[in-house]
Amino acid sequence: MLKEGSFAVDFTLPDDKNQKVTLSDFKGKKIILYFYPKDMTSGCTKQACAFAQLYEQFKKLDIVVIGISKDSVSSHQKFIEKYDLPFILLSDPELIAIQAYDVWKEKKLYGKVYMGTVRSTYIIDESFHIEKVFEKANPANNAQDILDYLNEQAA
Repeated sequence: MLKEGSFAVDFTLPDDKNQKVTLSDFKGKKIILYFYPKDMTSGCTKQACAFAQLYEQFKKLDIVVIGISKDSVSSHQKFIEKYDLPFILLSDPELIAIQAYDVWKEKKLYGKVYMGTVRSTYIIDESFHIEKVFEKANPANNAQDILDYLNEQAA
């Protein structure tokens, strides 16, 4: 995991419309950058829908929300359409950002060991530094935890 206070790693990946999105294009704004394992799975859907529910509150705070998984552009299109997700999803099948942010880790499921994306969220500040890291984020609470953190900082 990248550490709080370190400089955010820049990258360029395609969104659901296959348009290139570069993270540093959002420099000057606060960014919620969340990594998740797979479109359409229960935990990832729960997390995405929670971000969608709170999206207007993030938008009022002028915060950009970006989700990244190794799913394809077309998978992201279906995920966005099915759940009416209002934020950016980026496709990273070559693990460019996933590895740069050190969220590609060994995982275990039913005794089987495999490599996969560990659900993690970074808050990147306006000067492009990592302000806060949420390791092993809880899909049901992650969006609310971030909003609570941001509101505490603003108070």
